[in-house]
Amino acid sequence: MLLYPGFTAQDLVGPQLMFSSTMDRQVHLVAKTLEPVPCDTGFSILPAMTLAQCPSDLEILFVPGGSQGTVDAMRDPEILEFLSDRGSRATYITAVCTGSLVLGAAGLLDGYQATTHWAARDVLPLLGATPVNERVVIDRNRITGGGVTAGLDFGLHIVARLKGEDYARAAQLSFEYAPDPPFNAGTPETAGAEAVAFIESLYAPLIESYRQAAREVRT
Repeated sequence: MLLYPGFTAQDLVGPQLMFSSTMDRQVHLVAKTLEPVPCDTGFSILPAMTLAQCPSDLEILFVPGGSQGTVDAMRDPEILEFLSDRGSRATYITAVCTGSLVLGAAGLLDGYQATTHWAARDVLPLLGATPVNERVVIDRNRITGGGVTAGLDFGLHIVARLKGEDYARAAQLSFEYAPDPPFNAGTPETAGAEAVAFIESLYAPLIESYRQAAREVRT
């Protein structure tokens, strides 16, 4: 599981919780250095190893999303080289939220269907991917999740692949994952035009930064 400055914590910890439930797999948190890596909401997570120390052959390669940190990761040659190398041998190549854009910047989504945060979905074609409006998209060995909280659903899909559906159901029960939000506003289709317009306006500069980074790395 890749860490980079400015990643979104929930993108990481939701899947990490699900991955850890498999019990017979070792989860590696990796970063460029062993220094604490700050997330985009103000706290830091300590990586267990550097990119160079990460095992060469991985069952799952995972990238979380973020905001400006994702833009920086999309432009980081060391990160892109790491993803390209480990991705060439990984059993599953995966991401949640705008982590998909980092995979795309590394050339790992060319010709694949994928998803990301709804506000950034139209950036995916710039990175060789076909965007799909789904919470979790599975295309061969590429598995991508939508924005932020979709990481929990994504994680259960991974657990089901590794351990079977019965085990994944038990994991879901163990974590009491039974979403019941107070509002039906988790997608653009249900949130209403006013909320969508507000979020689109708020995110507009960031989305343009994603687009610019995508054009830079793919030209």
